[in-house]
Amino acid sequence: MISVKKQILISLFYFLIASSLGIILRLFPVANVNATYKYIVHTHSHVALLGWVYVGLTSLIFYVCIKNDVQKKYSLLFWCTQITIIGMLVSFPITGYALFSIIFSTLFLICSYWFYLFFRKNNTCIKNSYSYKFINASLLFMVFSSIGPWVLGIIMNTLGSSSHWYKNAIYFYLHFQYNGWFIFCLLGFFLIFLEKNKISIQKRAISSFYRHLIISCVLTLFLSFLWMNPPKYILVLATFGVIYQLIALVKLHRILIGIKSTIATNLTPFLYQLLKFVYLLFIIKIILQFLSDIPYFSTLISQIIDFVIGYLHLVFLGLVSLSLLLFLAYFKLIKLSEIWVKMYLIGFIVSEILIFYKGFCNWQQLSIFDTYYLTLVLVSGFIPISLFGILFQNIVKKRSLIKK
Repeated sequence: MISVKKQILISLFYFLIASSLGIILRLFPVANVNATYKYIVHTHSHVALLGWVYVGLTSLIFYVCIKNDVQKKYSLLFWCTQITIIGMLVSFPITGYALFSIIFSTLFLICSYWFYLFFRKNNTCIKNSYSYKFINASLLFMVFSSIGPWVLGIIMNTLGSSSHWYKNAIYFYLHFQYNGWFIFCLLGFFLIFLEKNKISIQKRAISSFYRHLIISCVLTLFLSFLWMNPPKYILVLATFGVIYQLIALVKLHRILIGIKSTIATNLTPFLYQLLKFVYLLFIIKIILQFLSDIPYFSTLISQIIDFVIGYLHLVFLGLVSLSLLLFLAYFKLIKLSEIWVKMYLIGFIVSEILIFYKGFCNWQQLSIFDTYYLTLVLVSGFIPISLFGILFQNIVKKRSLIKK
């Protein structure tokens, strides 16, 4: 049986690979890269979402929520999943979406269903706790999101990749991954943290927050369809989605105001500051989704890809990845040094500014500065360097503990 700490090191290694592939993608405008851009994009996104976040979250779920006596059964599931991810890592850069990459992607989906059934059968959670409800909902959203990839294959064989439905299938998948699976699971771990430290919140307050967030997650899906000027009822549903999401944010804020001092006493000052930054990113995410519901901005976003890329990276590199690192550090599955996190934050924040800056220049028809692409490459390089530092530090620490 592979230990959970080793599983986390594997997920961090995937994150390092994904971020390095991101640097290669940003090298295309400034250097002659001997690779197919589209194929590297596919590899980058699959390794990031499935290698880093999926493996990280499921390993943490196993560590926190699963019975100890089923480790051998989980080991088989874990290694089957790794085979599918490595298969995608090898096949996507060479062939893009083709026979072998599709086979490995499909097998991964089957492994993810297997994990959900494994969780339902072997978890030790208190069934009426909201930590369980959030994690269970997150896994249901994960399963639901897979409708996108299944439909995508049908669309490619019938309507082709130029069809509106092709993009919508991708947006469907990404929406329920980002706003369902990732966010609900991380909130579930936050509630486990509260339960572990006996920080109580009113059941009525968390129940209302949970209900509004579930409804908003379903309805904000329709924000992803506004780019193609859909019927008015789609806009109405999307508007209800952002309203419910804003209400959920208000309810969460009220909960946090009442317990923030207690949270601070149960985290190190560094992790508490990191949690506050993550919460700020959560607020920014919701504001950006609110803006995307305004017809002028929804049209603008559909025309300027930099705004979409900036948003996706803000949620993935900022909100999701930083939260996951925070919880891994809190549960003592990794050591998280301030120097590497600060380097990561520099790379993340400055690259986000540069991406949105380019989008703004396209919007206002302004010229970007001459060394923009090279600057973006250099700044983005802080992210894989910091991840290498975190990974190396934890490998060295693990080896030193073994020697002792």
